[in-house]
Amino acid sequence: MSTSRDAVLKAALELEEGERILLATELMDSVADGLPGWSIDDPAFLDELERRCSDGSAGVPWKQVKAELDEELGR
Repeated sequence: MSTSRDAVLKAALELEEGERILLATELMDSVADGLPGWSIDDPAFLDELERRCSDGSAGVPWKQVKAELDEELGR
């Protein structure tokens, strides 16, 4: 990661949860043009989020997902 990206990430992680969600949404919207299902305004995307939140599973922690992706990508 570049130094500026590290600094931005560090600052973002210090935000309250609601602010981090808003920031993540704005970042997704900035790159989501033309990518189906990536817009927070897409009803199908929102339905899928709701389904996953209410299915009773514990989910997978981001650190675990990131580690698995890094390993798979050889990083």
